[in-house]
Amino acid sequence: MDSECVSLLPRVCKVLADSGSLPDDTSLEKLLDWFTMLIKTGESVLESCPCVTEFISTVVCNTASEPSVLSFTLKLTGLLAATEDGFLTLQECSALDQAFSLQHWQGAGLWEDPCLRIGWIQGLKNSLQHPKALSFFVQSDFIQPLIQLQTDTSLFVAAAANQMLADVLLLFQPVSSSGCNSMDEKEEKVNGRTLHASNIDLEQPAVTMETSAEYTAVVKVVSQYLKESIVPKGNTQLQKTKQTLKLLALLLAQARPPLRDELLQTVSGSLEEVVTAGYSQLTLPLLEVILAAYSSSRTESVLVQRVGSLLSSMLNINKPAEVIQAAAAFLRSGHHDTTHTPQAVRILLLPLDIITGHTLLGTDVSADDQQFTRADHLTNKTSCISLICTCLTNTSNITLVPSGLLPCPPALIITAVLSLMRICRGVSTSSSSGCGDICRNVIGSGKVQKCALDALTFLSSSPGAKEKISEVFTVLVKYLENPDSEPTVIHKTYQAIIKWISVCTDFSFITDQLRRDLVEVVKKRVCDMRWEVRDSTVEFLGHLAGVSVSLKSAEEVCSASEALLGGCSTTPLLREALQDTESYVRASAVSSLAKTLTHSWQQGAAHTQEETEIVSRLLEILSKDTEGFARRAVVQYFIAWFSTSSSASHLTQSVHSVVSQGSADLDWEVKFHTLELAELLMDEIFSGRQGYRKSLDTHHDAQHPYGVVSEQAYTLHTHKEEVASDLSRVLKNLVEQGVVSVLLSSVIDCDRPVALKACQLLITLRQTVCPLLLGNQDASTETIDRVSCELPGWGWGLEIRKILGIKKSNDAQEMDMMAKVETGEECAVEGGDSVTVGLCEVLGSLGLDNMLDVLTQSSDHIHNSPLSLLQDILTARAANTSSDTHPGQEVIVDCY
Repeated sequence: MDSECVSLLPRVCKVLADSGSLPDDTSLEKLLDWFTMLIKTGESVLESCPCVTEFISTVVCNTASEPSVLSFTLKLTGLLAATEDGFLTLQECSALDQAFSLQHWQGAGLWEDPCLRIGWIQGLKNSLQHPKALSFFVQSDFIQPLIQLQTDTSLFVAAAANQMLADVLLLFQPVSSSGCNSMDEKEEKVNGRTLHASNIDLEQPAVTMETSAEYTAVVKVVSQYLKESIVPKGNTQLQKTKQTLKLLALLLAQARPPLRDELLQTVSGSLEEVVTAGYSQLTLPLLEVILAAYSSSRTESVLVQRVGSLLSSMLNINKPAEVIQAAAAFLRSGHHDTTHTPQAVRILLLPLDIITGHTLLGTDVSADDQQFTRADHLTNKTSCISLICTCLTNTSNITLVPSGLLPCPPALIITAVLSLMRICRGVSTSSSSGCGDICRNVIGSGKVQKCALDALTFLSSSPGAKEKISEVFTVLVKYLENPDSEPTVIHKTYQAIIKWISVCTDFSFITDQLRRDLVEVVKKRVCDMRWEVRDSTVEFLGHLAGVSVSLKSAEEVCSASEALLGGCSTTPLLREALQDTESYVRASAVSSLAKTLTHSWQQGAAHTQEETEIVSRLLEILSKDTEGFARRAVVQYFIAWFSTSSSASHLTQSVHSVVSQGSADLDWEVKFHTLELAELLMDEIFSGRQGYRKSLDTHHDAQHPYGVVSEQAYTLHTHKEEVASDLSRVLKNLVEQGVVSVLLSSVIDCDRPVALKACQLLITLRQTVCPLLLGNQDASTETIDRVSCELPGWGWGLEIRKILGIKKSNDAQEMDMMAKVETGEECAVEGGDSVTVGLCEVLGSLGLDNMLDVLTQSSDHIHNSPLSLLQDILTARAANTSSDTHPGQEVIVDCY
């Protein structure tokens, strides 16, 4: 522990032990985090800081302390008692008994505060890391109050008590023979030495005890509680039953034999009683318990059979809403067997079978399969939509079921979903009689349509899906054409098209009529009144262009846009979208244009007049658009262009404008993307030159700007004169492109990610250039020395000059300029003279390594420390008690 912290801790303990409260309770949580970290690293807090023991004894005896301080003290007590040494120290001074004595807190009238109860639970939980703490827990009879807290009025307290009771029971179970040599060896490891916090997990206790009278008593009490609490004594106790079932599911999922078997043996009768009673509110909690027992049972036994029987009962409930929930939960669990999996699938497919008239369940339909028609749930619009959506939502789980367990081929499920989608549009395809009312319930339902589209997207990879692709696209195009389709429905329709075309290998299904229909609807939707629809359409065009598909032979590859839209060029549509009134649409149009033009860039096609006009519009967006979304997309467009184009010479004219405008943007992401473009320019300029690395993973490789490096690593050519001359041209090009100005202006940016990226790139540049300047400065290096850059007499130029210590000839003018900068006044460019400096001089004098050290630290690294926290507590307390503090005046705690 830091010596300064040790010196401050007694004063902090005294402040906390005072009856007054802190203005910010989060400081207590941060203080607890610090103690936790100390203990995990093996620090003996009670030995190095005896004031902590005194603090605990004082606070637990002072019932006038604030509940937040009391709760903090209980948590800290348990944390310190997690080691045997700490436990014994606290027990010797009676602090442990006093801290966790219920009679003490109840007598003082403080137990009613949920803050104290939470502290009591978490404090005890923290301490249960060794046998002595476990024995203390049992001998103090804490199991009974912990059981009472399961149904606490505070949900936070009840949840914490629920978790702790499960932890306690799991701690007391015998050690499994697997993974441990013997019980005796395990006991020796636990009891033979003091357990340090560095050897334990304070959040997940793992210390166990061998079977004993204490263990038996605890298991008996908890098992009896579970048995009595599972069956509700009326609707008023359903919440208590839910909490009990949650606890039981937690236990069965983690317990090992014989504890798991003993729990099941005790509660199975109660579970059967609740299943038989058919409480709708308990369906899912009950199924979680049954699935936890089902998944952990691996052997054939009477208990396993009883669990299977319970699961069958849950899947035979004569309540459509509940049985569908149970079937869906079973499939989500991922457990498949030949009995329950087919049953669950049939339950989920039955609503779809009834409404579409397709025989998804086969010809052998049992009486149980007709329970929905008897219950009339599908004739009620609300329940019908709910059941249908549950069925569709779980289609993804049905597709994971082995085909041998399905009642019908997956292709038939696709057909049924398509039929349902037609019904939703008002086109009835049901062949079954008496389903007219049911069909009317889903017509125009956006909720059913969205679920159906999601299901169709999942089914694209099912066996037999390829045979249905023509029918699928016909239905999807009709959805796009439907004027009543909601924006979200249209968006999901586009997603389904992209998914299905990406798995398609034969495009013969795309008729000329289908292409014409799709082209027409896309042209219509890109001009839709709703901006969400326009945005989805523009995104769709970009996604189509970005998906590569194979034609008849593997050698023939084209974009999905070419395959689906034929000769229709989408570029004019996207160019028009650049003028959209909504910024999201403009941004999507820019991104989609980049994807659309990627192929021509890769092929090195000649620069067209259309592309020139696009670039002009993009530069206009970058300089004038009021929304950051579109401006970010523009810079990313040029990044994609530059990194994809095989010949980037035609980009030269626009690059300078992009980097200069982007680096001056107010949006930090635009500035960051501009630096990524600058990095690409550096990669291009220094391409193939030894000594240049494309990325700077760490700055530790260059501890000193002029450190000794391998001569071979930086040998660009045979002669040093040629090296310097060639590099000089490269550096001048870099300056002319505006890259150096962008890096220098960004390295002092107020946004840390921007400054960090710029600093890394400047160090990369320095590592490439400066090694050539080692040794004697002969004529061969003078050419590099003469490469210069200009520092303007305003803005970032002044800041860089301040760092370099450059003085202007007119000191009075400079002082006036600096004063304006500090007061926030604008300075005209002509108000100061530019200064020309050598590029290498700048790179060597900026102190880039120190900058990088600061920038790589978090923004609050100066204040994010235990010492700062302790000082804040003392300062806040002093300010809170000062006579100079006015009533109601806020005291701010700078708590990290």
